[in-house]
Amino acid sequence: MTTTEAKAAPGVRRTASAARTRHTLGRVLAALARSIAIFVPVFLVATFVTFALRSLSGLSPARIQLGEEATPEAIARVEAQWGLERPFLVQYGDWLSGVLHGQLGASWTNGADISTLIGLGLGVSLSVATFALLIGVVVGFILGTVAALRRATWVDRAITGFVTAISVMPAFVVGIVLVAVLAVGLDLFPSAGYVPAEQGLGPWLTHITLPAVALSFDVVADVARQLRSSLVAAYRENYVTGAVVRGLSPRRIFFGHVLRNGLGPALATLGLKFPSLVGASVVTEWIFGLQGFGRFANESAQAGDVPAVQGVLVVSIVLVVVFNLFVNLVLARVTPASQRGV
Repeated sequence: MTTTEAKAAPGVRRTASAARTRHTLGRVLAALARSIAIFVPVFLVATFVTFALRSLSGLSPARIQLGEEATPEAIARVEAQWGLERPFLVQYGDWLSGVLHGQLGASWTNGADISTLIGLGLGVSLSVATFALLIGVVVGFILGTVAALRRATWVDRAITGFVTAISVMPAFVVGIVLVAVLAVGLDLFPSAGYVPAEQGLGPWLTHITLPAVALSFDVVADVARQLRSSLVAAYRENYVTGAVVRGLSPRRIFFGHVLRNGLGPALATLGLKFPSLVGASVVTEWIFGLQGFGRFANESAQAGDVPAVQGVLVVSIVLVVVFNLFVNLVLARVTPASQRGV
């Protein structure tokens, strides 16, 4: 190599690095634009259907406040106070405007602000769901990776049997067992209640650990199975054979080729897992005495509090879309398959 070529080499590398950075940023921005383009119509349609639930349900705040034997005049007076005598599209426009400003209306049962009520319960459920997702991802990643690296051995069969067993265990059964063994029997964790993180990280973690573990079993099973299948499939690809022929180390082959290409399906699985964990937490919240988002949704539905149910559905829609947006951005950055639009 000549002196001129040696001096030019660092500049070429910097140019190539800058080009890769611009290319990666372009992929991420393209994924963000696609997600937003999908989010807007989905959100509008979902909110319209959600708001239409009141008309379809036939429920009225007058029935809740005055009882079934209320006179037509009294019902009309109460509905006028809530603005329900106006045309449907006018009501929807006002409601949607409030939603876009973070205002979900007032409860039919007690007149309280729904945004405040949901915020109180959502903090509890998000704490449990986030910790459950973290447990599920870490444990599922370890089990799926070990099973793929030890495929067709007794280790692979043992892990496959274990994740199959835990995938069919209902969260409420797991929660009851955890309370009986770890809370009541061994006194290692509190059996019920919730302490906000602001009052101490230790008490907060001890109160959310058992419900998070109970919810994490399904995530562990799905992540482990998806990751194991995708890693085994990646090992059969031609680029892995080529890497072996070139003499790359097994560790470099795994982290540089197999894991990066096999991570996509496992990450895509998480797209719906986090919102579903928040929604599925209602049973565990009853078991562990938590006043969370799921429990609030259940109580609102039983009381016929349509604005509260509508607020719950709107927040659920936002959680699904935002988390899927986050997963898509990670996929666009990490996995080569998503970069090609596969």
